[in-house]
Amino acid sequence: MMEKREINMDVEVRSLDVTSGGQPDQVQQSRGPWWYQLKYLLTGMFFGIVLVKAEIISWWRIQEMFRLQSFHMYGVIGSAVVVGILSVWVIRKYKIRTLAGAPIVFSVRKFNKGQVFGGLLFGFGWAITGACPGPLFAQIGAGFTAVSVTLLSAVAGTYVYGVVREKLPH
Repeated sequence: MMEKREINMDVEVRSLDVTSGGQPDQVQQSRGPWWYQLKYLLTGMFFGIVLVKAEIISWWRIQEMFRLQSFHMYGVIGSAVVVGILSVWVIRKYKIRTLAGAPIVFSVRKFNKGQVFGGLLFGFGWAITGACPGPLFAQIGAGFTAVSVTLLSAVAGTYVYGVVREKLPH
């Protein structure tokens, strides 16, 4: 009989690499030929084009949002929230599975005060730099090379968080 173990979803990311029905230690080795990965490149390029054309990567649009001068970004974010809610509802109602056939499971997360502090820190960084992680690459791809500093800072911040995470109150 297998022993049931508690999984901390914040730390247990290796389980995401498991094939349907496998164990976390049995990471999928073969992902097919290299050209199977082109779908991710093409999807990312399409997403980047949408970000540029919708002016979501515009520093001025982001500043307008934080100064409460324009509805543009609020409309985009609100639309994304509505699409996300509808998507989760459809996935749950019709029990949609992944392409590999595994069930899609939504876990309930426990709220803690660190989420408020993290959200505030994220918002301050977004307001100061005019960029959040999604549009960073689109901004660099559009020729705004100064954003590379923001990208390097985001990577450094993520690394530092990984180093001190266990020492933080969760």
